[in-house]
Amino acid sequence: MSQSFDVAVIGAGPGGYVAAIRCAQLGLNTICIDEWKNLQGKASLGGTCLNVGCIPSKALLESSENYERAAHKFAAHGIKVEGLSVDIPTMMSRKDKIVAAFTGGVAMLLKKNKVTSMHGHGSLLKSGKYDDGSTLWQFEVKNGDKVDIVEAKHIIIATGSTPRRLPFAPIDNERILDNTGALALTETPKRLGVIGAGVIGLEMGSVWRRLGSEVTILEALPGFLTAADEQVAKEAKKIFTRETGLVIQTGIKISGIKTGETITVEYADADGKTQKLEVDKLIVAVGRVPNTAGLGAENVGLKMDDRGYIEVDGGCRTNLPNIYAVGDVVRGPMLAHKASEEGIAVAETIAGQAGHVNLDTIPWVIYTSPEIAWVGKNEQELKTAGIQYKAGQFPFMANGRARALGETGGFVKVLADANTDRILGIHMIGPYVSEMIAEAVVAMEFAASSEDIARIVHAHPSLSEVLHEAAMGVDKRAIHI
Repeated sequence: MSQSFDVAVIGAGPGGYVAAIRCAQLGLNTICIDEWKNLQGKASLGGTCLNVGCIPSKALLESSENYERAAHKFAAHGIKVEGLSVDIPTMMSRKDKIVAAFTGGVAMLLKKNKVTSMHGHGSLLKSGKYDDGSTLWQFEVKNGDKVDIVEAKHIIIATGSTPRRLPFAPIDNERILDNTGALALTETPKRLGVIGAGVIGLEMGSVWRRLGSEVTILEALPGFLTAADEQVAKEAKKIFTRETGLVIQTGIKISGIKTGETITVEYADADGKTQKLEVDKLIVAVGRVPNTAGLGAENVGLKMDDRGYIEVDGGCRTNLPNIYAVGDVVRGPMLAHKASEEGIAVAETIAGQAGHVNLDTIPWVIYTSPEIAWVGKNEQELKTAGIQYKAGQFPFMANGRARALGETGGFVKVLADANTDRILGIHMIGPYVSEMIAEAVVAMEFAASSEDIARIVHAHPSLSEVLHEAAMGVDKRAIHI
C-alpha cells in the first residue's frame, strides 16, 4: 500500500530540506526523500553543501587561515609563536564534528516541523488522478532491497549536482580527488595540482597552500575568474600569486595524466608549449553537472535541456502539472542560497501564496583570502549590453578598520546607471566581504541609487565604510582618497 502526501520533496540539500520545512509550516503534509550516505554508510541529510561542500570547506578555510596568521601575521602584532605546527587529523576531526552537528540539525528540524523523512533513491513512475480529478504523482523510493511506493499531489525535485568528470582523470579520492577527497586528506601533500580555477579549485588550493603545499592550478579558459568583474579578477590573481604563493596557469590544454610514484599532468600552456607537472595529489574541480540520474524523467515525460538541466519557468514550474524543480538541477547559478530561496518560493506557490526569487540579485562569494563577492552586473557585461554607467571605487588600504586588521588588499566598486543612478552591480575583494555584500543585495533589491548608499551613515571605524566611500565615488566625491 502506498503512502500519500500533499508534497513530496526529492533531495534534502539546501533546496530540498528548506522547501520541505516551508511546506510543512504552511500546513501541507510533506515527505522529504534523500539518499545521501556519509563515510560510515549512514543517512546524512543536507546534501553536498552540508556534507562535502559549503560547510566543511569553510571549516578548513578557517583552520588554515588561523595557521597562516600564526605563521606570518602575528609577529606584526607583537605576538611570538614558537614551535608552530599543524595537526591535520585534529583539523579534520573538527570539520567532521561541525558537519555532523549540522546534518543532525537538519534531521531535527524536519522532525520538529512534522516532515516525514525517508532514506532512499526517489524515481518518478507515473501520473494518475485523485477522486476529485486533481493530478496524482506516483514514485518509488529504493533503499537497498527495500522499495516503497509514494503518492503526492505535488513534487519538488531538488536533487542537486555532482562533480563534472574528466575521462583522463579517474577519481579514486586517494590520489586523484574531487571535492570529497580534497576535504578528507589526512596529511599535507608536498605538491598539489588543481585542475580548474573556479570557486572549488581556488578555495581548496588556498587551504592546502596555507598549510605548506606547493600548489599549481591549471585552468583551461584563457582568462581568470571570468564570471567576476575583470578588475576584481585581476586584483585577485595578483594577490593569490604574489602574496599567497599559488601558481596559476590559464589557457592550458591537458593531453594526458600518468600515475606512478607521482602523478604527471601533461599539457600545453597558453603559448602552445608542451609542459609537465608532477604532483603528489591532484584535485579535479572543473565544475558540476545536474544530478538527474535515475530520476525517472523518461517515465513521465519530464522535459530537460541538452545539458541535462530540468527546464522550468520563472516560478520553477516544469512542463508537468504540479511538478517543480529547484537548485542546481535548474537554470541559474549553482549556489546553496539560491536553491533555498527557490525552495521557499515553490512551497509558498503550492500553498497559494506569491512565491518569488529575483535571480538578478543573487550574491556570489568566494571564500579565499581576500574574499571575493559581487551582486548584479559587472563592467564587461554592461559594456557588452551597451548600457551607459558610472563607477565609484574605494580601496581597503584607505580604511581604518582594514588597517587595524592588517588586511588592506582589495577594493569595493559600485556601478550605477549613468542616467538614473540606479545601482547595476557592486563588486568587492577584501576582508570579510562575504558579510558586506548583504548591504549591496538589499540596496539592489529595493532599487537603490548610489546616492542612497552615499547618504546612509555607516559606523566608524568599520569595513562597511569602504562601500560608503565607493558609492560616494560614483559622483567623484569620496573623502578619504
